[in-house]
Amino acid sequence: MIKSEDIKEILDRLEAQYPEAECALHHQNVFQLIVAVALSAQTTDKSVNQVTPALFDAYPDAEALAAAEPAEVEEYIKRIGMYRTKAKNIVGLAKSLVADHGGQVPEDYDALVALPGVGRKTANVVLSVGFGHQRIAVDTHVFRVANRIGLVEAKDVLKTELGLMERIPEERWSRTHHSLIFHGRQCCDARKPQCQACVIAEFCEYLNKTEG
Repeated sequence: MIKSEDIKEILDRLEAQYPEAECALHHQNVFQLIVAVALSAQTTDKSVNQVTPALFDAYPDAEALAAAEPAEVEEYIKRIGMYRTKAKNIVGLAKSLVADHGGQVPEDYDALVALPGVGRKTANVVLSVGFGHQRIAVDTHVFRVANRIGLVEAKDVLKTELGLMERIPEERWSRTHHSLIFHGRQCCDARKPQCQACVIAEFCEYLNKTEG
C-alpha cells in the first residue's frame, strides 16, 4: 500500500486539483438530500438531478411523500434505473420519518440505516453532507480509486471504508470522500484511467505495477 508518510501529500494534491469537490446531488435540505441519495443507487447523480425538481415540487416534505402512492411517485422518477423499487423505498422512507421521527431526518447512524432504502453509504452521506459529521461514504468511485492507487487493499466496500478511516485523519474524511469521487469521475476512469494527467501518479500502485 501507499506509505503512510505520503498520504498527506496525496490528499493535499487531490484537494488542490478538485477544490470544487462536493456533493453533486441538488438539494435544499436534509430531507431532499436523503431522498436524492436513496435515488442515486446504480444511477448517475446527473440523472437524479433531472428528476428531483419536479419530485420535490410535488412532495416538498416527508409528510407529503408519506401520503403518496408509490405508483404516483413512479411517474416522477421513471427516467432513472430501478424506479419502481426506489419509489416504494422513498415512500416507505417518508412514512418511517413521519411515524418515528416527527417527519425529520435523524442525525444518528443507527436510526438512518433502519429506514427503508437507506444503507451504509446513504447514511454516511447524510451525516457528512447534511449534518457536517466527518464520514467516508464508499461508492463505486471511492472503492475503485482507493484500492487501485493503494490507499487501501480491500475486497469489499465495508473493508474499504474501515481501511480509509484508519489511514486518513478524521478531520479529512469527508473532504477525501469527495476528492476521490471527483478523481474517479474526471481522471481515474474504470476502463481508461488518464494516468498521464494524474496529479498523484508518482504514488500510484496501479501505475507502478503497469510500468514495472
